Amino acid sequence: MPRPIQIIAKVASTAAEVNQLSAQMFTDCVTQAVAARGVARIAISGGSTPRAVFQLLANPSEPYVGSIPWDKLQLFWVDERCVPPDHEESNFRMTKAAMLDKVPLPAENIHRMEGELDPEEAASRYEAEIRNTLRLEGAQTPVFDLIILGLGPDGHTASLFPHTDGLHEMGRIVMANHVPQKDVWRITLTLPVILQGKEVAFLIEGADKAEMVQIVFGGGYDPETYPAQLIRPASGRLTLLMDSAAAAQLPGPPAPGTTTMELK
Repeated sequence: MPRPIQIIAKVASTAAEVNQLSAQMFTDCVTQAVAARGVARIAISGGSTPRAVFQLLANPSEPYVGSIPWDKLQLFWVDERCVPPDHEESNFRMTKAAMLDKVPLPAENIHRMEGELDPEEAASRYEAEIRNTLRLEGAQTPVFDLIILGLGPDGHTASLFPHTDGLHEMGRIVMANHVPQKDVWRITLTLPVILQGKEVAFLIEGADKAEMVQIVFGGGYDPETYPAQLIRPASGRLTLLMDSAAAAQLPGPPAPGTTTMELK
């Protein structure tokens, strides 16, 4: 049986307001981690939805860029497409254009997945990068201060797609996951790593996501078909950052504001 968790649904009226909530959560997690331990470790997702958040974080007219101790931030990726870093589909390229080129984050603190390499080699190298940077020992699992996830139209998250080997990998930190329905390889953090995040948040926007939000967080448990249902963090809580359109089919549905629900 799946682990019961508390869902913290932060619903905003518009996508722009969701982006503000997400940028604030990013900033708070970084500053709190640095205050507690002197370093923050964040793993981010790619795709179109986070782009506006990264642009907000880098905007000198907004309060975030000046509040973040960039030199104490270690930035990682949740997943990557198997393409070069300058490819139009690269998660790294998107983040670089939206944020990295505009903020004082030291180059040595940017830990990208090398999508241009053979997928298995890229996964192995990224696992070594995480182990070395976080100084892990033996079978120790990394703990990120914040992991930002997206929700795909098919119910996937990270690069954990329906009915793929990645759903069952319990030993590695990073893996190359073949996605037969797209005939591509992806590099992804594995489920055990995601579940250990101190804060794990889905960033979900738009009416086109409403049905999948309801299925994943309100429907029957079928994680082989809807892998996002596997995200039940060890902390016992999961944050959903959504606009009203994305939340429209949840029970209620939640009004703008913060609502707490139990996912059994």
